[in-house]
Amino acid sequence: MKKIQLIVLLLLMSGVAVNAQSRITGQVQDENGKSVPAATITLRHAADSAMAKIEMTAADGRFSLDSLKTGDYFVSITSVGFQAVNSKLISLKENIPVQLPAFRLSPEAKAMTGVTVTAKKPMVEMKAGKMIVNVDAAPTNAGSTVMELLEKSPGVTVDNDGNISVKGKQGVMVLIDGKPTYMSNADLAAYLKNLQANQVEQIEIMTNPPAKYDASGNSGIINIKTKKGAIRGTNGNTNIGYTQGVYARINGGLNLNHRSSKFNVFGNYYVGTYEGFNRLSINRRLYEADKETIMRTIDQVSRPHFKGNYHSMKAGADYYFSKKDVIGLVFNGNFNKNDEDPSGRINIRRPDGSLINRLESNANNNRNSQNYAFNLNYKRSIDSTGRELSTDFDYARYVNDNASFLNTRSFDPLGNKLGPDVLLAGDLPSNITIYSGKVDYLHPINKNLKLETGVKASLVSTDNEVNYQRNEGTGWIKDNRSNHFIYDENINAAYAIMSGSLKKFEWTAGLRLENTQAKGHQLSNDSSFRRDYTNLFPNAALSYNLNDKNQFSLSYSRRVARPNYDDLNPFVFFLDSLTYGQGNPYLLPQFTNNIEFSHTFNRFLTTTLNYTQTSDVITELLKQNTAESITYQTKDNLNTMRQLGIAVMINTAVTKWWNTNIYVNVYNNRYQGLYNNDPVDLQFSTLVSSVNNTFTFGKWSSEISGWYRSPSAEGLLKAGHMGALNVGIVRQVFEKKGTIKLGFSDVFRTQVFRGDVRYSDVDVNIHARRDTRQVRLTFTYRFGKKNIAPERRRRSGLEDEQNRIKSGN
Repeated sequence: MKKIQLIVLLLLMSGVAVNAQSRITGQVQDENGKSVPAATITLRHAADSAMAKIEMTAADGRFSLDSLKTGDYFVSITSVGFQAVNSKLISLKENIPVQLPAFRLSPEAKAMTGVTVTAKKPMVEMKAGKMIVNVDAAPTNAGSTVMELLEKSPGVTVDNDGNISVKGKQGVMVLIDGKPTYMSNADLAAYLKNLQANQVEQIEIMTNPPAKYDASGNSGIINIKTKKGAIRGTNGNTNIGYTQGVYARINGGLNLNHRSSKFNVFGNYYVGTYEGFNRLSINRRLYEADKETIMRTIDQVSRPHFKGNYHSMKAGADYYFSKKDVIGLVFNGNFNKNDEDPSGRINIRRPDGSLINRLESNANNNRNSQNYAFNLNYKRSIDSTGRELSTDFDYARYVNDNASFLNTRSFDPLGNKLGPDVLLAGDLPSNITIYSGKVDYLHPINKNLKLETGVKASLVSTDNEVNYQRNEGTGWIKDNRSNHFIYDENINAAYAIMSGSLKKFEWTAGLRLENTQAKGHQLSNDSSFRRDYTNLFPNAALSYNLNDKNQFSLSYSRRVARPNYDDLNPFVFFLDSLTYGQGNPYLLPQFTNNIEFSHTFNRFLTTTLNYTQTSDVITELLKQNTAESITYQTKDNLNTMRQLGIAVMINTAVTKWWNTNIYVNVYNNRYQGLYNNDPVDLQFSTLVSSVNNTFTFGKWSSEISGWYRSPSAEGLLKAGHMGALNVGIVRQVFEKKGTIKLGFSDVFRTQVFRGDVRYSDVDVNIHARRDTRQVRLTFTYRFGKKNIAPERRRRSGLEDEQNRIKSGN
C-alpha cells in the first residue's frame, strides 16, 4: 500500500505545463447592465444552425465554451423573461480564443405563460463508455418520478420490487450526483418513486464506468444528475400521491433549497405507506439416488402479505469561504417499518399423487430498520486552468431489528392433526458500520488532454446475530440454528485516468488498483476465514465522430462484484418449515470483462454490440435435503457466465405532437459449472423490448408505453415471458407550476412471474403473482425561483459499500 500511496503522491505533485485553451467566452447582461445568471448559451454551426454545444451562464453572467473545433459558428442566447438574441458570425481558428462583447437582453413585451424551447438536446446521446438520457427532452417527463424515468430509459429494467438491471445483467450501482444514496434496495426504490423528474437534468447509464468509480457492479453504474443553477433565493416543491391496487398506498414529500452569496442550504423529507401481497406457488419433484425415479412430490402455496411505512430525510449545507474553496456537510436518514404475515399450505405426495401428509404454517415477521449517513467534503479550485482537489469523508450506520415467529401444524391424509404445533421464534439483530475517505485530483494538461487521479480507503464492520427458540410442546429451548457472525473488511484503492481528444476522436484510459482484506468469524462453532487479494481494473473508451450523422464508440472495462453483506451471513431465514434462505460466508467475488461497440446514426438510430465474460459468477441456487424434503435458497460461485448481446434503439419525432422511443435488446446468457459434482450448462436467448409514445397538446400530455421480456435465464432459473402495458395523462396547472398526473400500470395484469429450475437432483416450478395492476394520482407544486442548485454535485466514498447492503429478508 505504501508503494501505491507514493505513486499517487508523485502524480498529485507532478508539475505539468498548461497550454492556452481555445474557447469562446462572453457575458450576458440585462438592459441595465446587471448580470443574467442561468441563461442558456447554444453554440450553432453557421452552415445549418445545427447545435454544437450548450452551456449556462454563471452567477456573474459569464460563460465559456471550451474544446471547440475550428469552423464558423454563431451563439444563440435565451433566458426566461427575456427576448432571445443571436451573435454575429464567429470564425474559430485553432488555438485562438475568442472573447465576445457583452450581450444585452431585452425583457419580453408581456408576461410569459410558458417557455418555448427553440433548440433542445436529443432525448438520448451516446458518449464514449456511456449513454446519456436528457430528461427535459421528453415533455411528458414533467410530473413523472425518477423511478418512472428509469423504467423508460433504454436498456434499463425495473422489476416490481424496484430492483434495477441493465441489459439483462443485475448488479448495477445507482448514484445521485456521483454519490451513493445511503439506502437499502427497498428504501432506494421508495425514494426514487418520490423524487420528481423536474429535479433531474440527466441520467447517465455507464456500462463501462471510468476508473475513478469503484470497480464494483457487474452491469455498471446509473448516475442520476440533478439540475443546478446559480440564482440566489429560495425555491422548492411539494408533492402528494395516492396509489390503488389491491391495497392502497399514499406518499408525499417536501423539498426546499436556499442560496445566498456564501451559503447553499438544502433539505427534503419524504414519507409514505405501502402494502402488498405475493401469491407464491412452488411445485417440487424429489428423486431417488439415480436422479430419474421420482421419490415424492411437494406442492405448496404461500401467501406473503406485507405492509409498512417509510420516512426519508436529507439535510445539508455548502459554505463558500472563497471563490476557490467550498466545504459541505450532508446528512441522510432513512427509517422503515415492515410487517409481514405469510401463511401457507404444503402437501407431500407419493409419485402417484396420493397424499402422505399436509403441513400448514403461519408466520409473523417484523422488521424495523434505520440507517443514517454523514458526508463531510471539501473542494479546492486551484487555478483557472481547471485544476481541482477534492476530499470526502463518510460515516454510515445501518441498524436492523428483526423478529420472526413461525407456527407449523402437521396433518395426516384424513385431516387428523399429528402431534403438537411446532413453534419457532427468532430475534435477528444486525448492525453495519462503514467509514470511508477519499482524495481526488484533476489536472488539465492542455486543451486536449487531462489527468485525473485519486486514492480511497474504506472500513466495513458487520455484526449479525440470530437467536432461535424452539417449542414442540414441551417448552422453549434454544434451537441449534442460532448463530453469531462478525465480518470486517478493508478496501484500499488508487486510480489514474488520462483522457483527451484529437480531431474527430475522443478517448479515455484508466487503471484502478484495489486491495481487499477481509475476515469473518462464526462464534457458534468458532470458525473463521481470512482473505487478502489485490487486483487491477483497466478501463478504456474511444469514440469517433465520422460526420454529423455517424458516431462510433468502443469501450472496455474489468469489474468486480463482491458478495453483498447479507449474502455472506450464514443464518437461516424461514419462509415455512420446508423452505428457507441461507447465506454463504465462503462466497468469493466475481470478476467481469465487458466490451461494447456502438454506432449512432443521425441521433435517431443507435446499435450496440456487447460481450461479457464473468468468472466465479455469484449465482442464486436452490439446494435441497431430499431425505427431509427441505429446499433452501442460497448463493454460490458457479464457474462462468458469458453474454453476447445486440441492442437497437430508435428515438424519433413522428409529428410535432408525437414522439416515440423504441428499444430492442437480444442477448444470450450461458452459465456453466458444477453442482454436487454434476455438470451444469444452461444457455438461453432473450428478447427485451420497450416502446414509449408521448403525445403533447398544449397543457395536456399523455403517454402509452409498454415492455416485454421473452423467456430468459436468471442464473440457473429459467423465467417465463412477461410484460406490461402502462398509460398515463398529465395536466399542467397554476401557470405550469403544478402538475397533475393520472397513471395506470400493468393494465392487463400481465406482469406475472413463472420459472423453472432443473439441474442435478433439483426440479422446481415457481409461479408468483403480485400487486402490479395499479392506478395512481399525483400532484406536484413548484414554488420560488427557478434554476437553483439543490446542492453541489460530488461523489462520496461509499459507492461500493452502500450498494452491497440489501433490503433484508
